[in-house]
Amino acid sequence: MPATERRHHAGRVLRRVVAAAAVVLGAATTVVAVDPVLAADNPYQRGPEPTTSSVAATRGTFATAEVSVSKGNGFGGGKIYYPTDTSKGTFGAIAVVPGYTATWAAEGAWMGPWLASFGFVVIGIDTNSRTDYDTARGTQLLAALDYLTQKSSVRSRVDVKRLSVMGHSMGGGGAMYAALHRPSLWAAVGNAPFSPSQNLKSDRVPTLLLAGQKDTTVTPSSVVGLYNGIPAATEKGYLELTGAAHNFPTRSNSVMMRKVVPWLKIFVDHDTRYGQFLCPSLKDTTGITSYRSTCPLTTAGQ
Repeated sequence: MPATERRHHAGRVLRRVVAAAAVVLGAATTVVAVDPVLAADNPYQRGPEPTTSSVAATRGTFATAEVSVSKGNGFGGGKIYYPTDTSKGTFGAIAVVPGYTATWAAEGAWMGPWLASFGFVVIGIDTNSRTDYDTARGTQLLAALDYLTQKSSVRSRVDVKRLSVMGHSMGGGGAMYAALHRPSLWAAVGNAPFSPSQNLKSDRVPTLLLAGQKDTTVTPSSVVGLYNGIPAATEKGYLELTGAAHNFPTRSNSVMMRKVVPWLKIFVDHDTRYGQFLCPSLKDTTGITSYRSTCPLTTAGQ
């Protein structure tokens, strides 16, 4: 068994033991797995103690700014959103790509300031061609992260280790491609991911997949199939949004974001304070038809 997989396996065994001990002891409160390396001092934690209302809010506590990016550097340009606070050190980052034929401005721009205000640097991109398939979109997500960390005007604000990806539809397939081809990523999110040319059996990146209950383009069953294909040693989650069609990520969506933000906080910021919103079950099930995950979630091995 490779060393990385052994670390993942050891972390999963550890948290199962912790969870079992809690049951035996009859603990009255929810037990959230804590990475022992980071329990004493987490240098990545950003922002105040979260609450149910703060996670559901459309803005976090960080003021944000944005800067446009011209086409080139391996992708079709886009926009960067970032916290203006320079007193907290660097921030984790996420690259986001829209779906087939869509532009960032039309589909994803609403989530840029939202995510940045929770303490992330976000680069939302356009693709070289609006008809690029999943593999090309994944390649461009990785190029965008390289640009963000090496050439962008905000590169000094980004922690080059704590990088993640997200996409919708064909862009969701792109996020999966990026995770498969850069296993050093700390998180991946696929919103109704269309992935015709790949499976996730070698995925090592903590991956959250979202589906719309009424999506006839990328059906919930197809997303569940991708979820089931992710190895047991990899942290993963699946959410099905009640009554949602294929376009659920293309406009302001608090149901989606109050699950995505905790996922990113847990895996990009190693912030165990957010575990309560996803484990041992969802703290707020509003708008969610189905949920499954590898709770309790842990960052062991990252």
